Amino acid sequence: MTDAMKAETIRIAGNHGDELEAYFAQPLGDGPYGGVVVIHHMPGYDEGTKEIARRFAAHGYLALCPNLYSREGIGRDPQEAAAVAREKGGVPDDQLVGDVEGAVRYLRSVERSNGKVGTIGYCSGGRQSLLAACRLPLDAAVDCYGAFVVNEPPPEVPLNVSPIVHLVKDLSCPLLGLFGAEDQHPSPEETAALARALEEAQKAFEFHTFENAGHAFFATDRPMYRPEAANKGWPIVWDFFQRTLS
Repeated sequence: MTDAMKAETIRIAGNHGDELEAYFAQPLGDGPYGGVVVIHHMPGYDEGTKEIARRFAAHGYLALCPNLYSREGIGRDPQEAAAVAREKGGVPDDQLVGDVEGAVRYLRSVERSNGKVGTIGYCSGGRQSLLAACRLPLDAAVDCYGAFVVNEPPPEVPLNVSPIVHLVKDLSCPLLGLFGAEDQHPSPEETAALARALEEAQKAFEFHTFENAGHAFFATDRPMYRPEAANKGWPIVWDFFQRTLS
């Protein structure tokens, strides 16, 4: 870990060259450093997600969180932007992949980068982290309780997304999955089905399911936060990225 870091809002090019707001946190040592694209949850590009990016920088990674709702208004209140995005059915998959590709490109261009980049995502971002790893050449991916990878969203969920389990045959890198035993989206049955698909595709992966935890157990600013599960999960994340991005 390093004591010194720099964190700031920047602009990057996303899908089709669209301008995206992004939060970039970086350690101030000599490096070189691996890069992590932090994919925010459905509530948006908020303070909790920025705190996660800073945490990665403190652990020696170049961390970049693109605002996937930039098209709903750069600088807009995260809750307002998220509401508008949900009304549209969420972020289209092709647009997401293009935005993550832009973030990966930016991280690899940083002078102190070692050229390796992984993704981590939470909630909808967990699904998107896996999606990006199936569509882009990455070095690692972490799926934190990503919903609707295996099953369709229920009618009451305002997302226009489809299952992506059929894409795991194209997974480009090792995958880490962190899930809650009490979660319903994804349920333990869904994560088991995803594990079977990964095994059949002969992909490198490891899954961890935590008892007494449901959805969003990493989110310190939300009622679903479960310290015991989160405190077990973070060392697993650090070990995984140490092995794949160092």
